[in-house]
Amino acid sequence: MISFEQAQRTIIAACRRLPMDVVESTQAFGRVLAEDVISPENLPPFDNSAMDGFALACTGAPLAAGREFEVTGAIAAGDAPGALAAGAVEIMTGAPVPAGFDAILPVEQVEVLERDSNGRPIRIRTLAEVVPGVHVRRRGQDIVCGQAVLPAGAPIDAAAKMLLAALGIADVSVFARPRVAILCTGRELLDDPRSPLAPGQIRNSNGPFLADRLAGLGVDVCSRETVPDESGAFLAAVRRSIQAHVDIVISTGAVSMGRYDFVPEALRELGAEIVFHKVAIRPGKPVLFARLPSGALFFGLPGNPISSAVGLRFFVQPALRAMQGLPVEMPLRLPLAQPIEKKTGLRFLQKARVSVAGTGGLQVHLLPGQESFRIQPLLAANAWAVLPEDIEKFSAGDLVETHGLEHVAVSITTSVITP
Repeated sequence: MISFEQAQRTIIAACRRLPMDVVESTQAFGRVLAEDVISPENLPPFDNSAMDGFALACTGAPLAAGREFEVTGAIAAGDAPGALAAGAVEIMTGAPVPAGFDAILPVEQVEVLERDSNGRPIRIRTLAEVVPGVHVRRRGQDIVCGQAVLPAGAPIDAAAKMLLAALGIADVSVFARPRVAILCTGRELLDDPRSPLAPGQIRNSNGPFLADRLAGLGVDVCSRETVPDESGAFLAAVRRSIQAHVDIVISTGAVSMGRYDFVPEALRELGAEIVFHKVAIRPGKPVLFARLPSGALFFGLPGNPISSAVGLRFFVQPALRAMQGLPVEMPLRLPLAQPIEKKTGLRFLQKARVSVAGTGGLQVHLLPGQESFRIQPLLAANAWAVLPEDIEKFSAGDLVETHGLEHVAVSITTSVITP
């Protein structure tokens, strides 16, 4: 049995970077950048108005309120920029600022003195002082052409796609999607939710959970199979996964010490290298990590639902990060909302909920129902709290490492949890 930190270091060291793909930026949501993105344009691409109003020429000095101007033209968003005569120019938000003009006076700060037959203003009076540059969005004020705007290793989310679209970037270099196969072992497992349970059967909850969580992380789930507690059926499924050129195989069940826990021996028969088996954690202690002859990584997770969830979150997901060039995750350190006692010798990974305390700071509540078979408390969780192996008693206010349910920020709630 090895420590939690040693297990994570060993897994990360065994990971190889995935190859690079070039994809259309419109299809890149959820992918991870393999190269820096350099802006090919200025943003904004030209000086433009931040307000509906009138463009004026301050020529470097403020214009006092009460000045009157002839309105010599009008320009709307989408019009080509150009040089217009002196005076004032009616301008709309987003329209290019004409050459020679350097300030925008909002329409609310203007008195229209005269209109033409179409109702357009032809003479105005300013109701406020106008300073040079006011309400003008300058060319390149947001991003300058040639600037690095997204670093390699950055996940492409909705904000990143907004930026790529604004800069006219059609293609990006990303890491290939990790390819994963899921094998659930156990003759007691029933996959069809419409079928009634036979005596001794349970429904397969690990398969849907793992598949959906992995898909949400941008993983290509190539296959999902349920096999009985038989070495031959298991090995045939693993071989099918290898032939599909997966990067990772995840199994659930049959990794403990019982008579039907055949996975370790079956992997040896296949020629796999078992890197470690058992980690000093609760839940999930029997987790197994191996390297298959193809080079694919193998994670044998315990069959209890929360043990599988822990194995995915703290062992599989760090591997996915390493394969896509992402840095090692850094947890939050938050104060406990309540005292707790635990046995020493094992690191406890607890279903938790982060909330805002009455003082305005964050705190982490350990939820009731920490047993590895209990799924319902996971619905109330928005985080995992990590209790070190060498501490037995924790007081309210003690700081503990806190991780989001996935490798993303914790989703904070203002609700108060009563243990």
